[in-house]
Amino acid sequence: MKTERRRFLGTSLGATTALLAGWRPSPASALGANDRVRIGVIGTGGRARDLMKKLRPLPGQEMVAVCDVYEPRMLEAAEIAGGKAAKVLDYRRVLDDKEVDAVLIGAPDHWHKTMTLDAVAAGKDVYVEKPVSHSIDEGVAMVAAVEGSKQVVQTGTQQRSWDHWILGKQIVDSGRLGQITFVQTYWYQHATAGDYPAVDMAKLDWKQWLGSAPDQPFKPERFYQWRHFWDFGGGGITDLMTHWIDVVHWYMNVEAPLSAEATGHNYNIKLWEAPDTTSVTLEFPNVMAVYLGTYVSKVDDGGLEFRGERGTLKIDRSRLAFYRDDAAYAPGTLSPEPDIYVRSSGDGTLSHLKNWLDCIRSRKAPNAHIRIGHQAARTSHIANAALRGGHKVRWNAAAERIETT
Repeated sequence: MKTERRRFLGTSLGATTALLAGWRPSPASALGANDRVRIGVIGTGGRARDLMKKLRPLPGQEMVAVCDVYEPRMLEAAEIAGGKAAKVLDYRRVLDDKEVDAVLIGAPDHWHKTMTLDAVAAGKDVYVEKPVSHSIDEGVAMVAAVEGSKQVVQTGTQQRSWDHWILGKQIVDSGRLGQITFVQTYWYQHATAGDYPAVDMAKLDWKQWLGSAPDQPFKPERFYQWRHFWDFGGGGITDLMTHWIDVVHWYMNVEAPLSAEATGHNYNIKLWEAPDTTSVTLEFPNVMAVYLGTYVSKVDDGGLEFRGERGTLKIDRSRLAFYRDDAAYAPGTLSPEPDIYVRSSGDGTLSHLKNWLDCIRSRKAPNAHIRIGHQAARTSHIANAALRGGHKVRWNAAAERIETT
């Protein structure tokens, strides 16, 4: 059995290696000094600065501009970029700059549509973080505009470019799990509210930060934890479940749920509008998926379990494990030893950024193109409609609208 396991694993990883070959330019297409991709970073919060740190060592790119309405963050981003990047308060100046080829958008969710479509209209390629939209209608408009353009737009569900996640898709497609009827997804984090760093209001353009959101006074919890306020984000469902539901779409070859039910409550973090603890049930044409999430405990972090009649696949950002359903239990346990076990070989965000840069050069569609990003965000918006409405909802795919049951 060990020999069979090694043989299958070697074959799968070999196929994965072939898939990953597209992430690295061949010697014939090695970039010269004048072929670099010049990048502007718009919205330089924590996630954007993390992406910048991963971009910095990649060959064939240069971060030439940084933009944020809060000056301290912009200055910090400029240092990450190497100190020579232009410092810009208005993102439209970045888009007007002919020296900028592409933009990385890390602004809050309610800015994603406007910034992405403005960038595409200006002829820039785009990397936009997930969720790509703040509503389903926004996502529809984004797909139409991007697909009607010549621009390369990568969206931030990096599992699509991560080697062991690609292997997971191969295992599912091989039929080793048999018929899959249930997927459990989960994400557990530990978050707190209060004790926010002081904000220098003289260096923050709060009106510009609000953008299309309703006018409201500055509150530090909304500035620092905007994901959990409905004017700016969609809570844990759009921030975290979107990653995992994209994997469900990918592995199970589905695009949207038939129905959604959700419950949630603020048991601990009363300042948030979105709940700190959530349960979602999604019915797809061929499988049921659930999402469980809380911000009061971080043990186990996040991952997925695909359960089929012949086997179970467990996967997260650190490892993949496949278990045969007919295998004998390991002594003293209620589960067998894994038939396939793989540790993550690196950071998928890095591979995802590489894929974006390679597609900018080749003009091919990236691994998480705009339609993929829209579909993942759309399922999260459907789940949030059930959560906020307090009742089960159905997705009418023909009419592209949410309906109550």
